[in-house]
Order: sequence, then C-alpha cells, then structure tokens
Amino acid sequence: MRIYLDICAFNRPFDDQSHIRIRLEAEAKLFIQSRVKEGDVELVWSYILDIENDQNPFKEKRIAVDRWRKFSVVDVAESRDILGKANQFVMAGVKPKDALHVACAIAGGADYFVTTDDKLLKKMLNEPQFAAIGPIDLAALIDERNN
Repeated sequence: MRIYLDICAFNRPFDDQSHIRIRLEAEAKLFIQSRVKEGDVELVWSYILDIENDQNPFKEKRIAVDRWRKFSVVDVAESRDILGKANQFVMAGVKPKDALHVACAIAGGADYFVTTDDKLLKKMLNEPQFAAIGPIDLAALIDERNN
C-alpha cells in the first residue's frame, strides 16, 4: 500500500487536541506513520510538501515533518506533467496547492491520498487514480488488513 499524506495530515498532531475529531485524526496519523516506519506502508513525498513545510513559522514543526522524507520510497519533483495535471484540478475547483499535492500523489503512484481537509476529500471522491481518505479511515483499513 502506497500513501500520500498532504501537509494538513502531517500537521494534525500539532493542532488543538481539545477537539475529539482532531485528537482521533492525530492518533490515526501517528499509527499510519508507525506502519510507514515498519515498512508495511510506503510513503510518497513531494516538492510541494517541502514548499509548504518550509513556510511553517514554527521550526520544531518544520523539523518534525521534514524527518519523514527519509522514510519515503518516492520523492516527486516538479514537472510539466505535474503542473498540467494540477491545473486540471484547479479548473475543477481545487485550490492550487491542494491540486499540486493531488498531482504529486498520482505521479508517485499513491493508492491513498490522505488529508484532513473535508472539502478536498469531497472533491476527490471520484478520482479514479487513488482513494481520497481521512487518517481515521486509512488507519482502520491498515489495521483490518493486518489482522
């Protein structure tokens, strides 16, 4: 199983944990990352993750997210194909940075695109090249697959 986590998924553990949904998504994301470390799940990285992470004003958060690059099996670089695919998603109403994440997930061969952004999840429901999914649902799939 190959996955792509967008920047909001990577940052979920740093969000306000007083909300149950956020806390559950953070735990699920940490579980997913444990499976990446164990080699059970393959991680796709991309240049847009680097760009967005570099824009985070909190150094400790930037470092924590950046450490995951070394666990990736693919690091997707910017290309004309990616920009063209992203532009198609933008024309369909997806925000530009989100569209770049989606295009990178496709280029990296991700089976699952993981995000905590409900609007993006809805827009990606019918994407034939991967399944858009929240971290809780993906954690359940991984757990089910391993039991």
